Amino acid sequence: MSNSLYLEYVQKMQQIADVNYAAAVLNWDQEIYLPEKGAATRSRQLATLSGISHELSVAPDLGVLLESLSAHSDTLSEVEKKNIAHTLKDYHRNKKYSTEFVIKMSQTVSEAYHHWVKARENADFNLFAPSLKQLVALKREEAAFLGYKDHPYDALLDQYEPALTTSESEKIFNSVKASLISLINEIGSKPTPREDFMFSSFPKDPQWAFGLDLLSNMGFDFAAGRQDISVHPFTINFSSKDVRVTTKLEEANFNSMTWSCLHEGGHALYEQGLPIEQYGLPCGEAISLGIHESQSRLWENMVGRSAIYWNHHFPKLQSQFPEALKDITANDFYKACNLVKPSFIRIEADELTYHFHVLIRFEIEKALIEGSLEVNEVPAAWNKKYKDYLGVEVSNDAVGCLQDIHWSHGSFGYFPTYSIGSFYAAQFFAAAEKQIPDLSMHLENGNMQPLLSWLRENIHQHGKRYSASELCQRITGESLNVDYFIAYAKQKYGSLYSL
Repeated sequence: MSNSLYLEYVQKMQQIADVNYAAAVLNWDQEIYLPEKGAATRSRQLATLSGISHELSVAPDLGVLLESLSAHSDTLSEVEKKNIAHTLKDYHRNKKYSTEFVIKMSQTVSEAYHHWVKARENADFNLFAPSLKQLVALKREEAAFLGYKDHPYDALLDQYEPALTTSESEKIFNSVKASLISLINEIGSKPTPREDFMFSSFPKDPQWAFGLDLLSNMGFDFAAGRQDISVHPFTINFSSKDVRVTTKLEEANFNSMTWSCLHEGGHALYEQGLPIEQYGLPCGEAISLGIHESQSRLWENMVGRSAIYWNHHFPKLQSQFPEALKDITANDFYKACNLVKPSFIRIEADELTYHFHVLIRFEIEKALIEGSLEVNEVPAAWNKKYKDYLGVEVSNDAVGCLQDIHWSHGSFGYFPTYSIGSFYAAQFFAAAEKQIPDLSMHLENGNMQPLLSWLRENIHQHGKRYSASELCQRITGESLNVDYFIAYAKQKYGSLYSL
């Protein structure tokens, strides 16, 4: 009986997934190819699909089916039990949303994206402010009907990092803040490595080809994915067999594309490693954004910003750009990749000051949701925090509060996962170094397969079978511990800057 009911459940969930991924394709197209005059109609199409998906996800017959399967779960496998438990929890949460609210949110987000693009192009926050005000109001409303224990921001955090609270996020940031400030200040007293060559001429076509090589070397399957160019780099998937990444390419800034490829490639490898037989089901989905970010940050930083990585890749890079990299050594390039310097742009920040970029966004989001900060006050608050935390004067809104796409997507509660992901990444990489024989030798030889296989086995294949905390415990023997990141940072930058 339970087997036939479970098959019925799978069919219903895959139908919902089909609708959601159809909307995802339209979202991808919106950010890559959509002509300007198609924006209004696209907003309507996405809102319609969101409404259909929501109605399917809260249908009474689905609820009855889930309750029945939950009551007779003794005949189900462990993975099947996990799927039912996750879906039942989602079902009760989804019931708190009205179809009208879901449609309104989808349409507001779609319209907000286009206003954000215009505002960013013109470096004028006022062009985006009305849309952001609508989104903040909707997010406050959402937090209220979802419910929370201590802070309305908790309800939004939970959507990206289940069980994470505002107070716990504050504790995590506080646990690394003093060490990072001390390390950054110590580095600031040392001579600054060269980086001028990173801003030489890197023509589009060979730079693009090099980025594709980096993705291929990581293990990205181009038969199950592709890369395009967008305003803001992102990863999106329509199944584990169709994963799209985008990058931002600037001919006078080699940093922009390189770290985008490695970062988004890490996300994409996670998505490609999820089990296709669990399509549409929780065990075919990523656990949390913190774990997702651990994959992007591990490839971007632990691997991509390492000396051994560029010992292998730099000769090819130099042969493709002989003029830009004339008389530059692999060690020069490695030092430039890890230059610690306060800056405006989060996605181009070094891996130490990066966490202050995230902290600023977290503090502003929290204030917006609790109502202690209003939308029209965002630019001034942003600029002040950049001055206070990073000592930089923000010159305009484009390099300030308009630089990230997340708020135009309504993604409040996402930003803390970037730092949490970095901390997970250091902990996971430390475990990988212990468990993979000769890992450093493999990476220096350009062989990424042993590391990718380890990630596939320990993280990717499990989907939501384990919580983030359970997964971390299984891999490393303990829950999230920021000491791994601090130790990694001190060792790496201590050596780089002769501290």
